[in-house]
Amino acid sequence: MRAANILFKGQQAGVLTQHDDGTFTFQYNTSWVEDSSKPAISLTLPKTASPYHSNYLFPFFYNMLPEGSNKQVVCQLNHLDKTDYFGLLLTIAQTDTIGAVTVSKID
Repeated sequence: MRAANILFKGQQAGVLTQHDDGTFTFQYNTSWVEDSSKPAISLTLPKTASPYHSNYLFPFFYNMLPEGSNKQVVCQLNHLDKTDYFGLLLTIAQTDTIGAVTVSKID
């Protein structure tokens, strides 16, 4: 299992987890859900206390990944498999993102 904090403008909004069977869960933090001034991180992931489950990396997070030759270079330099989308997300989304959402690995 691997997990990452999902931050919105530097504040922890939730946790993204890849389970050992390859499935994914995204769960907003309770404090984020209860604070009406905090937005959803994506229109496709509205604020809710219930966790989201998927057999694949959620499209919102997948769309944060590089493509084409940029993806090849990042994977090669970081010794990542091209299909390790979660590993790629952990590698690039700590600082190099477009928008307010960043990702930090939970050890």
